[in-house]
Amino acid sequence: MLVLKHVSYTPEGNGPTDPILADANLVLEEGRLYVITGPNGGGKSTLARLIMGIYRANSGQIILDGEDITDLSVDERARLGIGYAFQQPPRFKGLTVGRLLRLAGGSRLGESEISSLLLRVGLCPRDYVDREIDSTLSGGELKRIELASILARDLKVAVFDEPEAGIDLWSFRRLAQTFGELHEQSNATIVIISHQERILELADDIILVADGRVETPRSKDEVLAVIRDEEACRCSLPTEEGIEEHVGYFRQH
Repeated sequence: MLVLKHVSYTPEGNGPTDPILADANLVLEEGRLYVITGPNGGGKSTLARLIMGIYRANSGQIILDGEDITDLSVDERARLGIGYAFQQPPRFKGLTVGRLLRLAGGSRLGESEISSLLLRVGLCPRDYVDREIDSTLSGGELKRIELASILARDLKVAVFDEPEAGIDLWSFRRLAQTFGELHEQSNATIVIISHQERILELADDIILVADGRVETPRSKDEVLAVIRDEEACRCSLPTEEGIEEHVGYFRQH
């Protein structure tokens, strides 16, 4: 279980400014899939980076399975079982896909396990094991390779920052399918930042984040019912802007 208690974050070095995240309280339970959604600039990615330790909270506590990890580094949190998938995955010229997965999973991963991981994310092992993670890979390929590296680890908490960004429709469908399989087969807490309906539908609970405030998790059915009722009037699917309009409703209810 991951718990945030009165967590606030204000970036340093820019003079007096309002906090990007203010007094966030959140309980993320083991084995559940949470989707964080809300308007652009509302604090979604900041919340994810605070969980991973990329940003350090100015106040409050972050607790993993009863252990205070507020002051731990990214590496220390990774060793405790927290993983993070970036919105734009990094490229590593000279590092092959197979080598990356072995580094992620440790010496326990053999050729068959690596092949299985690549197949799970829709990549042919024969074509990708020896490929370098460089500029020759597309955005969708990078996302799937990064997801495979997350699957290679025995994680307690897996955080994905807008996995749909910059990828084609087929890759997005495959990623959504893999998230569903991961949720079914793993006891990890899964946190996905997204405003895509297909991802929202995977959630056990949806967390609305806007204006630096983190709302109490609500059931997927409750949130989607409100969004779809409103969007039906426009004959359009949920969007980031559309979700923003519903934040006020949930704050009043």
